[in-house]
Amino acid sequence: MRIELIERTLQICRDRDLDGARALQTELQTYLNDKPIEKPIRMVAGIDTAYSATRAYSAIVVFDIDKGRIAAEYGASEEIIFPYIPGFLSFREFPAIYRAYLKMNEIPDILLFDGHGIAHPRGMGIAAQGGILLDMPSVGCGKSKLCGVYSIPGGKRFDYSELTMNDKVIGLVMRTREKAKPVFLSPGYRFAIDSIPALTGQITGAYRLPLPVHYADRLSKKLKPDA
Repeated sequence: MRIELIERTLQICRDRDLDGARALQTELQTYLNDKPIEKPIRMVAGIDTAYSATRAYSAIVVFDIDKGRIAAEYGASEEIIFPYIPGFLSFREFPAIYRAYLKMNEIPDILLFDGHGIAHPRGMGIAAQGGILLDMPSVGCGKSKLCGVYSIPGGKRFDYSELTMNDKVIGLVMRTREKAKPVFLSPGYRFAIDSIPALTGQITGAYRLPLPVHYADRLSKKLKPDA
């Protein structure tokens, strides 16, 4: 983990410092790295956050690819301090995610966030920023487009098209279920875009979202007191 950067992020959250948030996102761009993972990916941690009126509830679900089942679950909550501003989701969610991450007993091979990676106006979605801060390979899986242009992918399962911005490929638009709405997959940190289709094929079941994120979404909702 990059403790100094984490502490700066948490201070920005506490101060509701939008200018500081924008400056940090720009600074973190220098850390982006899409070098492929060399070892086999066996443990994928899905990460998602649900909200009540005043608190964020983050869930991390570690999925064992070889066994096809959940290996561990972690959850934590934090008071919501940073306001909702499109493009700055990281500063709203990271405090609760970080608290849940600190509870983990094992380190997964990759983090899969419900949110975007480099498919972000400043290339710094929650998956990119979270991966850099935690120094973990990461991928983002968004349910809707934040930026970029794409062609509608084919209607079959795992058909995909490229998501581009300023003539650069920043992600893939993939149909994980036949005729279902596609998801928006983009590298976060230390993960190559060319590796996304193979990873998605390993961790996608009967649901629209890949299983680690689907289970994290389900757990995050259960963590809320009114669930």
